[in-house]
Amino acid sequence: MTQPRTLPRATTALAMVLGLIAACDSGPPPAAPEIRPVRVATVERSTGGEVVSLTGTVQAETEVNLAFRIDGRMVERLVNVGDAVRAGQVVARLNRDNEENNLRAARATLTAARGQLTEAANNYWRQSELLRDGWTTRVRYDQAAQARQTAQAAVDAAQAQVGIAETRLSYTELVSDVDGRVTQRGAEPGEVVQPGRMIVQVARDEGRDAVFDVPPALKDQAPANPVIDVSLTSDPAVRATGRVREVAPRADAVTGTFQVRVGLANPPAAMRLGSTVTGRMTLGATAGFAIPASALARADRQPAVWVVDPRTETVALRSVELVRHDAGHVVVGQGLEPGEIIVTAGVQALRAGQKVRLLGAGR
Repeated sequence: MTQPRTLPRATTALAMVLGLIAACDSGPPPAAPEIRPVRVATVERSTGGEVVSLTGTVQAETEVNLAFRIDGRMVERLVNVGDAVRAGQVVARLNRDNEENNLRAARATLTAARGQLTEAANNYWRQSELLRDGWTTRVRYDQAAQARQTAQAAVDAAQAQVGIAETRLSYTELVSDVDGRVTQRGAEPGEVVQPGRMIVQVARDEGRDAVFDVPPALKDQAPANPVIDVSLTSDPAVRATGRVREVAPRADAVTGTFQVRVGLANPPAAMRLGSTVTGRMTLGATAGFAIPASALARADRQPAVWVVDPRTETVALRSVELVRHDAGHVVVGQGLEPGEIIVTAGVQALRAGQKVRLLGAGR
């Protein structure tokens, strides 16, 4: 006798087992792609005539390195960084022993030479009297005259050596020949210094400069002989004006910027040496797009920005060329088009093709 219901039960059990295995292998459903909220701005062309600002420092118009003219062991330095000095003030001293001994030796040589000159002069006078009365020869007279001239030359040479020794003794004191303030020291008491080695550097009081590191593009676009408005960064109410006095002929090897010195006209006393200042200058029309500095990113070590595709709401990194920049804004010369939307906040956390949610668009 056959059993018709046995096969369907086995088939049903097998189907249930396969369904459980398939359910275990499928895993959880894929997560939805992350949508990151970002702040954006719309690109607009720069109209020009804007004010650009740079940060710099106040420095002396001229600085003087004070150094000894002779070598020796420095025993005393009377000023330090920040001290005010006046012309004629002693700022450092060398050990005087060797120079004092040289001066005593030179004076002793001069005394001996003068004694020889006295003897030679007396002998010459006697030979002159004897020759006049016919009691000596012309040869002895000529020898006495020559001896007197030689003794006089020896006195002159000894006198010169005394002067040299006195001068070298005076060189053991380093005297400032300018009014100013010490900005740097180059040697400490106890060191043996060579002639010409900087002992202290003095910033002269005659003038002050505001010194800025200027990008090449801004340097090339600056108007001729512009008036620079300079103010203290810590207190913008303290202000002065100036004009460009000197532009470095070569760019800095590391930063690529040019050092520009602006001579300040009647700077207030609060603009002390070393103060941080902000310089502002109005430029003419410049082709480009002004965007917030926070929008800048990097692509292959070049400046770039994240551009939003409004249709897909995804971002793409695009390289740009900067015309100039300051702490708050940059001007892009190439790489953007008017009306494009760029990310201005959250650029560090983005990746190419990522979907974003726009928090706000504006200028």
